[in-house]
Amino acid sequence: MNLENTENWGFETKAILKGQSPDPTTGATIPPIYQTSTYTLEGIGETKGYCYSRTGNPTRSAAAECLASLEGGKFGFIYPSGIGAIHAFMQQFSAGDHVVTCEDLYGGAHRLFTQFMTKVGIEFTFVDARDSDNYIKAIKPNTKLVWIETPSNPKMHLCDIASVVEQVKAINKKEDRKIIITADNTFASPYLQRPLSFGVDVVMHSCTKYLGGHSDLLLGALITSDEEIAEKLAYHQNATGTIAGPFDCWLLMRGMKTLAVRMKQHHENALTLAKWLEQHPLVKVVNCPALESSPQHELYKKQMDLYNGMISFEIDADIETVKQLVSGLKIFQLAESLGGVESLSCHPATMTHAAVPAERRKELGINDNLVRLSVGIEDVKDLQADLEQAFSKLAATA
Repeated sequence: MNLENTENWGFETKAILKGQSPDPTTGATIPPIYQTSTYTLEGIGETKGYCYSRTGNPTRSAAAECLASLEGGKFGFIYPSGIGAIHAFMQQFSAGDHVVTCEDLYGGAHRLFTQFMTKVGIEFTFVDARDSDNYIKAIKPNTKLVWIETPSNPKMHLCDIASVVEQVKAINKKEDRKIIITADNTFASPYLQRPLSFGVDVVMHSCTKYLGGHSDLLLGALITSDEEIAEKLAYHQNATGTIAGPFDCWLLMRGMKTLAVRMKQHHENALTLAKWLEQHPLVKVVNCPALESSPQHELYKKQMDLYNGMISFEIDADIETVKQLVSGLKIFQLAESLGGVESLSCHPATMTHAAVPAERRKELGINDNLVRLSVGIEDVKDLQADLEQAFSKLAATA
């Protein structure tokens, strides 16, 4: 193997070393945090690559280079949050443009699309992404963007990325147009799934989740290999100042170093608990495509290398019983967000998707009896015991 070509490195090697050479001044193995707003010039027009941290910062550049490499992309952009990255990306579109997106969508993205982007004249159509043909049927002459989220939040639905890409690219070629395809890869992480390899144009991440992995940072990212899109994103980011601070970028690099080992444990723990929940008498439905019983299991095996730590399930009870269940958990902490080393429970209807109108939630199956788990990397025996004791209290009450 030619180790001089860093693109030949394995995923784990890239995560630890890509964009992170030892500091040339001191020899520090871990690159420093460049906590500076400005840079001293060697002369008029003579820089060492940086002049002002809104335009560029070495720590932010290193994090973007590493993440882009893990996704198999050429260009990376880091933003203050995941929703900030989505908002920045949407600035490429204008009044009269049409977007096709999935029904089962992150609540923050749904709110941004329906309550803010529609005000500037952008039109949205929401489809059931489990059938890729639904995307194609919804495309109009003014469609400029197809938005994919897979696995989705909170039902863990999968979208056949290859099928959507093939059909959209065929339309682009036949009609001489450019419908951009973007995938939210937050729930998978690049260790489990790399949408760019399927032909997607842009990948979006809430780095707050699995990439950071320790619930101690707030960042978003966009990755692409399309030079035209990259130029627009770079110009917009510099012009609007939608940048991430160097310390959070440094934390992101730290998190990505252990992404591979963490995701393996997330997968193992989540699958163990999903199988257990599937057999519990109070559980009606378990949403986890890694289960062999899932109707999307074959698609899961086709496009994901492993599964993540996300499970959602419905119990045969009312909302008061659901409240009792989540409040009775000792290790699973009731909190928003996901993807950290610690296990979290969440009630989507009143937390992550509270901004989605009640009638719409009902249509999407985000019911009051739906619980979402972000399974961490603790001892899985302890996690199962925690669920067992919480369920036992419900049984005793009943």
